[in-house]
Amino acid sequence: MWQKSSFSGEGPQCVEIAEHNGDILMRESDDPNTVTTTSRDKFAAFIAGVKAGEFDHFTN
Repeated sequence: MWQKSSFSGEGPQCVEIAEHNGDILMRESDDPNTVTTTSRDKFAAFIAGVKAGEFDHFTN
């Protein structure tokens, strides 16, 4: 089952996340046929980097 952040609201441009057979699947809600797959470990490392501010420069 796909999940999106509660911060996304109801807009058409949301990142959605799902779990399947131990992998993490990601897609954009406005392009649901394009899915990226990664491992739980890599996804956890990405989330840790986001929380640490490693990607903040992409938002400026």
